[in-house]
Amino acid sequence: GLFGLGNSSKDAKIAADLAETTVAVIADAERLGTYECIPEPDIFDIEYWSLEQAKLSAAAEKPLARRIVVVTGGGSGIGAATSAAFAREGAEVVVFDRDVSRAKGFGIACDVTDPASVRAAFDKVAATFGGVDIVVSNAGAAWQGRIGDVDDATLRQSFELNFWAHQSVAQNAVRIMRTQGLGGCLLFNTSKQAVNPGPDFGPYGLPKAATLFLMRQYALDHGADGIRANAVNADRIRTGLLTDEMIAQRSKARGLSEADYMGGNLLGLEVTAEDVAQAFVSLAKAGRTTGAVTTVDGGNIAAALR
Repeated sequence: GLFGLGNSSKDAKIAADLAETTVAVIADAERLGTYECIPEPDIFDIEYWSLEQAKLSAAAEKPLARRIVVVTGGGSGIGAATSAAFAREGAEVVVFDRDVSRAKGFGIACDVTDPASVRAAFDKVAATFGGVDIVVSNAGAAWQGRIGDVDDATLRQSFELNFWAHQSVAQNAVRIMRTQGLGGCLLFNTSKQAVNPGPDFGPYGLPKAATLFLMRQYALDHGADGIRANAVNADRIRTGLLTDEMIAQRSKARGLSEADYMGGNLLGLEVTAEDVAQAFVSLAKAGRTTGAVTTVDGGNIAAALR
């Protein structure tokens, strides 16, 4: 067998390709006569040629190079923006999504509400990249309804995706991180709903509140393993989760125009998926921070943690 080693999957593939090519050249040479490598001084001159050294020194390593990042629901919306943001920082990004055709980069088909699917996806990441360093548990969807009227099936469905899926993802990540013995970082996409519920939005807010405390429990229970756990509380991000139709419904429920609803914060600005992505990247780099919540909502005192 042959292992290609490098600071990135691209570099590892290049190393493997060079090794395979060298083996083929040697085999061809031996069929005709005897293979003889070029003298060591010539190899030295090639590797330490001034222009080659200048090229190598100019290629500074990015902050998250050699980190393996998994993003669930990474094919669209906040997940897609987060995947792209980590890739720009040099990380190797793996996208879990039901529709991997939307994934940019390495995608694995995964239904996060199916524990067997989640386990198989993480095993594939470990087999392909050697492990996992950072996980952004992002996949989710919104259900609405007045809590006294909503049926049990709707509430249970929301909990399956907006709470239990986060537990399944985090548990499998921790399984691999503990085996590696290198620590790791769990990042959860919670919501403003976790601390400041909106009317007729209980089916979404309840599991999100549970997920916020799930994050804290992971921080508490696995800090000794070097595993950090943090969350991002975002609000009113125009994505596939918060569609134009839902924006109309939510603004009506609050008695606001759509423009006032989306920009209803202290800064008076609509928050974007890219803003949330940058918060995830920042938390991934914050090596001494765990059990924390970063709020990305333009400023909402009613939703401030206290």
